[in-house]
Amino acid sequence: MTGFSKRNQPLAQALEHRLGERIFSMSEHQGQLTVEIGHEHWLDAAWLLRDEPDLAFEQLIDLCGIDYLGFGDDEWETAEATSHGFSRAADALGPGRFAWEERPEAADIPNRFAAVVHLLSLTHNRRLRMRCFAPDDDLPVIPSLIEVWNSVNWYEREAFDLFGIVFEGHPDLRRLMTDYGFIGHPFRKDFPLIGNVTVRYDEDKGRVVYEPVEIEPRVTVARVVRRDSRYVGQKLEGGEP
Repeated sequence: MTGFSKRNQPLAQALEHRLGERIFSMSEHQGQLTVEIGHEHWLDAAWLLRDEPDLAFEQLIDLCGIDYLGFGDDEWETAEATSHGFSRAADALGPGRFAWEERPEAADIPNRFAAVVHLLSLTHNRRLRMRCFAPDDDLPVIPSLIEVWNSVNWYEREAFDLFGIVFEGHPDLRRLMTDYGFIGHPFRKDFPLIGNVTVRYDEDKGRVVYEPVEIEPRVTVARVVRRDSRYVGQKLEGGEP
């Protein structure tokens, strides 16, 4: 098997041998091995990863959701800076910077939502990144791993809350981070950064009330900072950079 570092060669071979056709793809980046599993094999691949002696991934460290809407799109139009030393360089309203009633439709891209799991084998001192894409973007459903690693309980609830990914078979799939009456999933790329409602406690009514948000959409991308001698010199002399 080629394309993998010497350190990851044994693991890649073991994965190929044990998982076989369950593997959709396998890659390595910065020494991290990632195996992509189809949703129909997600659960049985997890059992094999935990129970096969040459794999023995006993511990699930983390699970998170991913929204690939706009993946690879670059908002930066220039590397130039203004005379003030920086430029926002953002092109119009990117993901999250829009009013809720003017939110854009999700692009027609394959495999928008995914769940990513990080596994640890204490036996072999190995780590593995495992990814599964939901087949339906309108209702992303992925089998729950709670029967295999019960530590995934709150991680799956978090991904459900923030991304709207439904983990089929989870015994208690409720929101974890947001309020009971929260509308939408705030980590989705088409959810506005300003939100769609504001929440406050009303003294007269004696309860929490929901009202339309009053914050204007704003640019939050990083600034282009000049690295030339003028601004370096100012900083060294105690002036404003």
